[in-house]
Amino acid sequence: MYDLVLANFAMHISLDATETEYVLSVLQHKSVKKNTTVLDAGEICKYIYFVDKGCLRIFHKDKEGDEHNISFCPENWWAVDISSFSGQSPAFYSISALEDTEVLYLSYNAFEKLFVEVPKFERFFRILTQNGFNLYQHRITSNLSKTAEERYLQFQNQYPKLEQRIAQKQIASYLGITPVFLSMLRRR
Repeated sequence: MYDLVLANFAMHISLDATETEYVLSVLQHKSVKKNTTVLDAGEICKYIYFVDKGCLRIFHKDKEGDEHNISFCPENWWAVDISSFSGQSPAFYSISALEDTEVLYLSYNAFEKLFVEVPKFERFFRILTQNGFNLYQHRITSNLSKTAEERYLQFQNQYPKLEQRIAQKQIASYLGITPVFLSMLRRR
């Protein structure tokens, strides 16, 4: 169960046996059923999630009740409303499962204690945050300057094989287009 998250950590830091044992002792596990919400907008984000199996989505619901997918978090991705989590303030985003999903997660307190007990995790999560910020900047630029077809191709590149696993309406929401228009793009 921990192989994927340990490989994820190893992308940026090397852990010795004691550090590995400590992080595994504070990671918690949860099974999340499809369509279950793990964070509602307005709540405080108390956890940062690592997807071991399945897929989460981060989304915002507007005042008309329409949902706008901000990102997908399949296996080997992290999911969090970073502003809410780091500031322990009400979340702007919601997080829910698009498939039956297995997550490993850290509470805010365990996360903060992890930095004290194993300081190299500050480096890991700094790099993770920088990469996430870079991803969001590119997503904003893409939404402002690329055609729907270019955004769709970028989605396919960023999330290989996810298209076969999640509903077309979820992808359309992410791309900012209707499911009907997505069908037209797919036929091209």
